[in-house]
Amino acid sequence: MSSPYFTPSRVFSSAIALRIIFLLYGLLQDAYSPFKYTDIDYMVFTDAARYVSQGLSPYERETYRYTPLLAWILIPTSWPGTFWFSFGKVLFAISDVVAGWFISIILQSPVGGAMTTERALKYACIWLLNPMVATISTRGSSEGLLAVMVVALLWAVTRRRIVLAGMLLGLSVHLKIYPFIYGASIVWSLESPPDSTPVQKRPTPCTESSERLLSITTIFEFFNRPRTILIISSLITFISLNLLMYAIYSTPFLQHTFLYHLTRIDHRHNFSPYNTLLHLSSAAPDKVSSLKLESLAFIPQLTISAVLIPIALSKKDLAGTMLAQTFAFVAFNKVCTSQ
Repeated sequence: MSSPYFTPSRVFSSAIALRIIFLLYGLLQDAYSPFKYTDIDYMVFTDAARYVSQGLSPYERETYRYTPLLAWILIPTSWPGTFWFSFGKVLFAISDVVAGWFISIILQSPVGGAMTTERALKYACIWLLNPMVATISTRGSSEGLLAVMVVALLWAVTRRRIVLAGMLLGLSVHLKIYPFIYGASIVWSLESPPDSTPVQKRPTPCTESSERLLSITTIFEFFNRPRTILIISSLITFISLNLLMYAIYSTPFLQHTFLYHLTRIDHRHNFSPYNTLLHLSSAAPDKVSSLKLESLAFIPQLTISAVLIPIALSKKDLAGTMLAQTFAFVAFNKVCTSQ
């Protein structure tokens, strides 16, 4: 029996209303409470955007560890007025809602189970009406922006819009490094359809040259047209953005956007299994072994999330694989926060 509550207009209007309420409440809490609703990271974003609006580098703001592109997007927050200061929060909240829309669209597609609109919306409500999701975006975390890109990436792959998928993958990896793990699953899942034409096989002698030829043929078969297009389009997007930012901001861009995260030690507000070890490492850096935990922590994390899970699952269920990758990546991450 269909429910009158799970219609697109009611679900999405409720999702938007929830975020508006949180945004307004945040303004009140910031104005009257010593405990601010706005995330400290949002203050970093807006300070960096203000520097960019003045023609300076966003890295003039200490602890800004992101691509300058994010500061460019948030330049309106440097304009006078409370509304413009909240521009980034509104953008992140809208991204949340758009991500929920993509979720419902994917669930209604054959790849997502060909659900009815009502059933797809019920599942999408787990995201759209989730107060945790709404709180994080309306406090000013940029994760909503990245979430919509990753879900749009999945949608593009399921619709076989490979060039668009590659561009989204390159853009999302430029914004934050970790979405590159999804590239492994997507590449592995883009298998060529089996050739239905029967091929008559003739026995050939197994020689060293024939084995070498077979290996070369296997490599060429792996890099089929969809995989090649995805890899090229994503690399062009990623490299182009990085070259542009490097041309403008030089070495600080590479250091703060990418290299910093290889040696990052963050033992505060951290739910990571490495939290205690990182705390000890930061407390006595001179007494720690030459083997740096903050660098070695990537080995189990990437082995599981970027290699083992894609190989085992991606050809069966791409969306489920990306979920498992995300879960494994977060569980083994050296910095794990509520976002």
